[in-house]
Amino acid sequence: MSASLQSEVDVVVLYEHPEWQKPLFAALEARGLSYAAFDLKQACFSDQDVPKARLYFNQASPSAYVRGNTRAVPFALALLRHLQARSAKVINGADVFAFELSKSAQHSLLRTLGVDCPRSLIFNDPVALRSAASIGSFPWPALIKPDQGGSGARIATVSGVDEIESILSADPSLWQPDNLYLLQELCAHDPDRGIVRLEFLGGELLYAMRVVTHGRFNLCPAPVCNPEDGSGGACAIPEATPAKPVEFYAYPEVPSEAVATATRIMHAARIDVGGIEYLETPDGRRVFYDINANSNLRPSIAASFGFDPFERVVEYLAARLG
Repeated sequence: MSASLQSEVDVVVLYEHPEWQKPLFAALEARGLSYAAFDLKQACFSDQDVPKARLYFNQASPSAYVRGNTRAVPFALALLRHLQARSAKVINGADVFAFELSKSAQHSLLRTLGVDCPRSLIFNDPVALRSAASIGSFPWPALIKPDQGGSGARIATVSGVDEIESILSADPSLWQPDNLYLLQELCAHDPDRGIVRLEFLGGELLYAMRVVTHGRFNLCPAPVCNPEDGSGGACAIPEATPAKPVEFYAYPEVPSEAVATATRIMHAARIDVGGIEYLETPDGRRVFYDINANSNLRPSIAASFGFDPFERVVEYLAARLG
């Protein structure tokens, strides 16, 4: 069922990537909740529209632009602000989505909370990096990544400002969608253990997993992006060099201190449903570096913990309906 703000249903799901939502839609149907799907790729709403659904679930993704759906993101933000102004009940609403659209905002929050995160410089022109007071002591090699990230798109390892200038001048389209980049500390970690991703639902840990990256940056947990059989995904980002498929492993022994820190971050960011990633450096740092409000769940990982993640999400939605 396609949606409008006048849809009189239990839940309206705001989405852009149809494959990601299929398990959620199936779980909603199995639970017997009435729902409608609001496709953000080609959409319209009126400033006079009064929201009539009992609950709105935002599943928009910052990575829409890598799939040619750049316009979905500003539309989603405008719609979420309208829903907020109209006092609709929204999961991961306008403020949360705006936070997810900015890695610099995420790092500012992490610093404010006293959480270890990669050292970063935010810039809109490489020339400005040369005059930055802290560039002289910046550790190289480093990473550059767009402020509005997603699916590991446009992340590159660089050895200096000259290389940054060369990359961005050779392809000006890399500045899109928001004309803002981060120069970020490259934190070493054990490649055999990978990074850790914690999934949260309603402010509580749903499950943890280790992700062995094999040098890839697109770590999307959705099976359509990183399939279980290691084949190419539906929204895979081209890799500069051949690499093994990303591997995902359940991590039941995740340290309680890491969970406590991640929980504090989720509460401070007011994220209802989302994921947090961190890595462990050889010198003992636990470095948190990514916060996601649109969390793509991996059924095989949740199954190893004994449940279906989308059933848990629908249980949460039903509870929020109250």
